[in-house]
Parts: sequence; structure tokens; C-alpha cells
Amino acid sequence: MTSFESVAARAREAAYELAVATRATKDAALHAMADALEERAGEVLDANAGDVEAARAAATSEALVDRLTLDEGRVRGMADGLRQVAGLPDPVGEVVRGSTLANGLELRQVRVPFGVVGIIYEARPNVTADAAGICLKSGNAVLLRGSSSARRSNEAVVTVLRDATAGTGVPADAVQLVPGEGHEPAKAMMRARGLVDVLVPRGGAGLIRSVVEESTVPVIETGVGNCHVYVDRDADLDTALRIVLNAKTQRPSVCNAAESLLVHADVADAFVPRVVAALQEAGVTVHGDETFGGLDGVVPVTDEDHAAEFLSLDISASVVPDLEAAVRHIRTYSSGHTEAIVTGSQDAARRFVAAVDAAAVVVNASTRFTDGGEFGFGAEIGISTQKLHARGPMGLPEMTSTKYVVTGDGQVR
Repeated sequence: MTSFESVAARAREAAYELAVATRATKDAALHAMADALEERAGEVLDANAGDVEAARAAATSEALVDRLTLDEGRVRGMADGLRQVAGLPDPVGEVVRGSTLANGLELRQVRVPFGVVGIIYEARPNVTADAAGICLKSGNAVLLRGSSSARRSNEAVVTVLRDATAGTGVPADAVQLVPGEGHEPAKAMMRARGLVDVLVPRGGAGLIRSVVEESTVPVIETGVGNCHVYVDRDADLDTALRIVLNAKTQRPSVCNAAESLLVHADVADAFVPRVVAALQEAGVTVHGDETFGGLDGVVPVTDEDHAAEFLSLDISASVVPDLEAAVRHIRTYSSGHTEAIVTGSQDAARRFVAAVDAAAVVVNASTRFTDGGEFGFGAEIGISTQKLHARGPMGLPEMTSTKYVVTGDGQVR
């Protein structure tokens, strides 16, 4: 067997053990992993420092460096995420529906693990712990293929997690890094139908497109986040300003940060100068249309800007004549992640929610709330922007399939 096939075969064996593991066993492993991350944070941070140093030496953008960087708070957050997952209900065995048929057969549709889940992801080493935790709790073994930029960090995190399973009843091979350099190991995962049950890509548009187009293994597509905030004519402008600033600047390097701002023409004179001044004070470069362009420091917006997931302190901005124009703009440029409206009109909110096609539509709140933790799901695998199986934050139930259990007392057909 190749090195990948060997790793995948061990994951398959681990998946068989996890499928029958009790909630108590899985939760004990999650708590042990969380404790170990905090106790051995120094090892993880030392490894991460090497990745960050190499990234800066390679002139990596500050947005990507931010996604790569760990500190004590972020490691503690990783540990807390594992504990939160341990505290959530176990989806395995949940009865989705059930009935007794006319012939007396008892029919139940129950949640079961996928088996072996492959995660291909970029930069963020916290994904390593999040993915391991949510896959373990949902009864899946996980194969992790992170980017080379986070190799040291991922190796350190996985070593800590695997060591922590000793004595818990969970096999260490439930969590594995896929070995090897370059793109071949990821391609091996994509072609591993029969060894890997499902793939989840997390990263930029290029990575996601590559996995979706090249994989023979079923893929749950997570999408990039070109998220819009539309300020309607009936918006409270103070509320709108708070929402825009939070959506754009609270953490600009993540997929639920706002990348595009739309303002109704009826409030443009009052709102545009205020929002531009506030954004610029926060260090944001506004890429604006002709209405925004009359203000100092605003750069002309392009079609590429409208479509961009900046992941930085940049935002595209346009004035639209009405709600319908805002919806058309969003339909043209949206990535289907999260779209928000700020309005005091229930009618406008209803029309926006019905017309906008996205995994999450937000009324009078920041786009930054589209997150498994904020939704109460615990740590998430990612935000699915597809329409089959799972859409939106992918928590524990979304990491399971189902099977039918038919119980009789001798019936024959």
C-alpha cells in the first residue's frame, strides 16, 4: 500500500470502532484532548511561530498570516471548542423519523456516521482541532490535509490530540494527518473512493473548485464568503453603521466578514459620508461607485471588486435605487454564504429574505453571526454553500448520514 492507503486503512479500522463507541467514551476523549491542548500549548505555539516566521519571509499577506497565527487565547479557544462539542447531544442513533407499518414492521430512520471524513483546508490550524472534535463526536474518523504553510502547527496539534486519546477507549487513528509533500497527497484523497466516504474542502475559491471538479469521492462544498450588507431606505442609520463596522472590521480575514456594502439611494446623502468616514477611521479602503467616489480616499470600484472575497480591510460599496436592485446586485455577485439587510420595514425584510438565495440571510444584525458556535452548534466543519445534504454552518447532525432499521417478528413478503 502507498503511505496514503495505509493511513486511510487505519482510519477505516478506527471508524469501525467509533461507530459503536458510546457518548461517554467520545466525550471523555474530547475532554482529554482539550486538557492536553492547554497543558501542551507551548509546544503548539512554538511550532506555530515557525510557520508564521516562514509565512512572513515568503511575503504572505497579513490577512493570511492572521488566519495562520495562534496565540494562547486561540489555543484556549480550540480547547473550549472541544469541550463545547463534548457538551452537545450525540447525533448518532437519533431517530429522524419512525413508524409502524400496516404489516407490523417497525421502521426507524436513524443517524449514523459517514465513516471516514477527509478535510482539505488552508492556513488556519484551529481547523485541525475543530475538525477532529466534531468528526469524533459524530462517530467519524478524520483524515486531515492542511496547507504546507501550517505544517508545523498541524503536526503539533495532531500529536497532542492523538496522545490524549490514550486510555479513553478512542483509537488514536481516529485523527490522522495525511503525510507527504506537494499536491499529490490531496489528489490521492480525492481519488480514494471506497477508502474515504466524504471530503470537505475549506479554503479559497481555487481550492474548493479543484476539490469539487477533480474528486471521485463525494464532496460537501464549503464556499467563499462575498457577504453583502444592504442598508435599506427604512434603516435606522445608527444601527446600520454599527452593523457595517462590525461585519467588516471585527475580524476581516474570515468568510463571514462583509465584503460588499449596498446603500439605498434615499438614504445615501445621509449615510454614505458617515459610513465612509467610520470605515476609513478603522483602516478600511472603500472601493466605491460614483456616489462614494466623490469622497476623499475612496478608490473606484470594479467588477472584480464587486465579486471579491477580500479577506482584508477592503470593501466594495455601491448605491442602489431600490431593494430590487440590491437583490439583483447580490444575485450577480454573491457567493451564497451570508447576506444581510438593515431595515425598519417588515415588508422589506420579508421580500429580501424570500428573494435572496444564500445559506444564511440576516435581518438587522451582523454577518459575523453565521458561525456554528454563534448558532449554538459548537465547533463547525465549515459553512456549506451547496444545496444538497447540508447548507449553512455544518455542525454535528450535518456530519452524519442515515440508515433505516426495520424490526419485525417473522414477517415475509
